[in-house]
Amino acid sequence: MADLRPKFLQVYSLLKKDLLEDPAFEFTDDSRHWVDRMLDYNVPGGKLNRGLSVIDSYKYLIEGRELTEEEIFLASALGWCIEWLQAYFLVLDDIMDSSHTRRGQPCWFRLPKIGMIAINDGVVLRNHIPRILRKHFRGKPYYVDLLDLFNEVEFQTASGQMIDLITTLEGEKDLSKYTLSLHRRIVQYKTAYYSFYLPVACALLMSGENLEKHVDVQNILVEMGTYFQVQDDYLDCFGDPATIGKIGTDIEDFKCSWLVVKALEICDEDQKKILNENYGKPDPANVVKVKALYNELNLQGVFAEYESKSYEKLTTAIEAHPSKSVQAVLKSFLGKIYKRQK
Repeated sequence: MADLRPKFLQVYSLLKKDLLEDPAFEFTDDSRHWVDRMLDYNVPGGKLNRGLSVIDSYKYLIEGRELTEEEIFLASALGWCIEWLQAYFLVLDDIMDSSHTRRGQPCWFRLPKIGMIAINDGVVLRNHIPRILRKHFRGKPYYVDLLDLFNEVEFQTASGQMIDLITTLEGEKDLSKYTLSLHRRIVQYKTAYYSFYLPVACALLMSGENLEKHVDVQNILVEMGTYFQVQDDYLDCFGDPATIGKIGTDIEDFKCSWLVVKALEICDEDQKKILNENYGKPDPANVVKVKALYNELNLQGVFAEYESKSYEKLTTAIEAHPSKSVQAVLKSFLGKIYKRQK
């Protein structure tokens, strides 16, 4: 994917130029400058894995032939629509979570003179997606399917975010609500659909496939997204902050993390008491006690077993797929995340 990155970034500049000259709105110098700065701050700053995965997946689906310039542009444009969607979620998510930093810099709403204007910026980001799709895909036979796909995935992600938010309501901290099935629901809807299924679904539509015939692919990718989030939960506690790029706060934030769910499943009454007394408290002393309990319960070993079983299960499901090109897409995704450290 590394060789695609420069071309991918060029497409961002072209899409941004289109949006800053959108005939539906009469820009002033101030408003154009605002949107320009807001886009550069929020859209291209991450790892861009989701966006690049569209080109990568499309390449596998057309079985190795060289991509035309138009195909590279269209796959990149769809990849950027996913990055725009991600930026929209993150801008609003940071406000909801009162976060301070994102991608190693202050959250957009924390910047001077931004504040709650960031809510409207999130809405603008979300509205850019159908404008990009309309300009570049309106004449394509799969245009309506693309609009449907983005609407569907946005709804699923927002619903997952809702479950997450109402589960961690202030003043209502109750660990008995935390179960593996609740964790799975949050993860599936909040992360797996837009991070794993959406890039592949975009590539499938571009290659002329009908998504209704690929429910099995969706199921595998959602399963993979769940595994990815469990890794994230694990790294939040046991990962190296220097490698991950952030300090984990799931314990302090009372998150419905896979680790706490697993701990609740296997601990005895005394250990459960320690969890109830210390989980979700900001004091470092409380966090230390929770981490000590995790070590006592050997959650690192429990995770290692989960990881190898998940890998085995996913590999079996992928190899059962009749299409070799679809198999290649799914194996490439799994290869990128298996045993990752960040």
